[in-house]
Amino acid sequence: MNYRLILVLTLAGLAVLFIIQNIAVVEISFLFWSVQMSRSLLIFFMVAIGIIIGWFLHSFFNHRTGKTI
Repeated sequence: MNYRLILVLTLAGLAVLFIIQNIAVVEISFLFWSVQMSRSLLIFFMVAIGIIIGWFLHSFFNHRTGKTI
């Protein structure tokens, strides 16, 4: 069997298990606003924001030092 297919199915299964176990609703308050969302969705957004910030900072510092990829 294809190892890539096994890896993808395993990761998808772990992602579904993570989502099922973290469906509790949490409230996030920041300054004047608050929002309620599931814990797994909050973690997904935080990871996505971290990846985007890291990507922009990496591009900024490469541009600043004159390096090209």
